[in-house]
Amino acid sequence: MASTILVVEDDPAQLRFLELMVQRIGYRVLTAPGGPEALEILMGPEREQVDLVVLDLVMPDLDGIGLLEKVHPVHPSLPMIVLTMKGGVETVVNVMRAGAVDFVIKPASPERMQVSIENALKISALSGEVSRLTRRADGTLGFADIIGGSAAMKRALDLAERAADSTIPILVEGESGVGKELIARAIQGVGERAGRAFVTVNCGAIPENLVESILFGHEKGSFTGADQKHIGKFQEADGGTLFLDEIGELRSDLQVKLLRALQEGEVDPIGAKKPTKIDVRLISATNRDLAQLVTEGTFREDLYYRLNVFPIHVPPLKDRKDDIAALTDRFISNYASSEGKAVRAISDEGLELLVSYDWPGNVRQLENAIFRGVVLCDGDVLNIGDFPHIAQAQGVASPQSGQVAVAELPADVILTSNEDGRGRELKEIESDAIRLGLERCKGQMSEAARQLGIGRSTLYRKVRQYGLDEYSVD
Repeated sequence: MASTILVVEDDPAQLRFLELMVQRIGYRVLTAPGGPEALEILMGPEREQVDLVVLDLVMPDLDGIGLLEKVHPVHPSLPMIVLTMKGGVETVVNVMRAGAVDFVIKPASPERMQVSIENALKISALSGEVSRLTRRADGTLGFADIIGGSAAMKRALDLAERAADSTIPILVEGESGVGKELIARAIQGVGERAGRAFVTVNCGAIPENLVESILFGHEKGSFTGADQKHIGKFQEADGGTLFLDEIGELRSDLQVKLLRALQEGEVDPIGAKKPTKIDVRLISATNRDLAQLVTEGTFREDLYYRLNVFPIHVPPLKDRKDDIAALTDRFISNYASSEGKAVRAISDEGLELLVSYDWPGNVRQLENAIFRGVVLCDGDVLNIGDFPHIAQAQGVASPQSGQVAVAELPADVILTSNEDGRGRELKEIESDAIRLGLERCKGQMSEAARQLGIGRSTLYRKVRQYGLDEYSVD
């Protein structure tokens, strides 16, 4: 969806002229015939629709400076461009001090307005993303940072907000890619532990022989290779929040230690003479059915009941399709800004394609698709042809060619997910990396091994393992 711009101008002819100009550039337009009317919009519920304001400096009742001074303190992230007949230094300084991001001398040409609008929206998108990343790093990310206007997502967010001020153990359930960690961060960000440590552990990604050490820590000399003391993730999170992702992958003997840590509020580092007290808010997450794992005997029933005190189910993207447009807009803004692309919106046909798809990889897959689309796009609007894998999966024809939309990715791109959004096996990714390394080095094994950061003998072994002999010359 194109951004919405509020045009504020007291001259009816100029207002109509600016409205048509902004529409021709490709944006949606709201209009206000003066400062008071604009203030009513910007201080009311319609504010959520407005992405940028273009306003005249000289107006009766409430002029541009006055409107800036009232709106900017309340909505500091809303970019505002001022139109003025006077380009003097004093005027410019006053306008910028009041909170404008740019000023344009009347009469404004379409080219000048387009540049000003695009730059202002790009800066706004970057500022918003930097602000979100800062709050994420500071542990103050909130529910306002989560896009969740659909009924299914609102239910999940409402439960999460209710639990935020409590110390109750929370189990976040949902498929991979739905944003379980984001929910956990928001729970901390609005609760009493906001700003404190937020430590994440993916229980399914830790090497099996290191799980206990990583979670609970170890003393120096407690086992071969333990040449220094290591505090575990529980101690890292002391006073804050520990997020245990994919908790269903935790092996049985460590489930016992986890249960004890929760019950006693202390952990036993490997080789320690006495336990260490901890104060941790635990939030767990899983994409598996823990109750079924209990039935199968692979997950402890007592630990399950300890973790599943306050379950929150995060719906898959196919059950919250009302959020796809807003998610798409955010991802376009983020990636267009970071990649230096002119993309500012998605066509109606492109959005319809995304909404009609079931997204087995959920929000993570949608984000990757938008990222890829922004990179592939040659214009300023994403179309069906910029989503070749989605279009191919849907059997949708490209409007330009009448064929199923297919675009080639650069030859040096290594994909970490399949067309359906599910992750590829590590051996497939490794095979692609070795093939690409050999191609870049023209088959020279020694140079390829050096660039890949592995031994020459290891490279020979993996070339044979993956059947890549045709790419090597020595």
